[in-house]
Amino acid sequence: MAEGIVIKLTAEFFKTLSHPVRIEILHLLKKGERCVCDIIEDINIEQSNLSQHLGLMKKQGIIESRKDGQKVIYRIAYPSVMDVVSAAEKTLSEQIDHSQSIL
Repeated sequence: MAEGIVIKLTAEFFKTLSHPVRIEILHLLKKGERCVCDIIEDINIEQSNLSQHLGLMKKQGIIESRKDGQKVIYRIAYPSVMDVVSAAEKTLSEQIDHSQSIL
């Protein structure tokens, strides 16, 4: 039973990470905390769209937020999430290199 729950939660975790904007947000937050205003400048998307992405990642527990006056500051909740992202990027890079060597 517990294994099934872990499998389902793992799938939900990957589903949350399955958008390029969310990966880009994580890469920004890897460098340190950022307010929404900074994230918008770096990613160049609408605030409402950004809020949806941040909300999904916060609900999943991937990121956390805190208020600083009027600003909302975001950070990665568990730095190990970047290990997962880096592993996926490394695997994809290896796949691309392999495909290019075949060509």
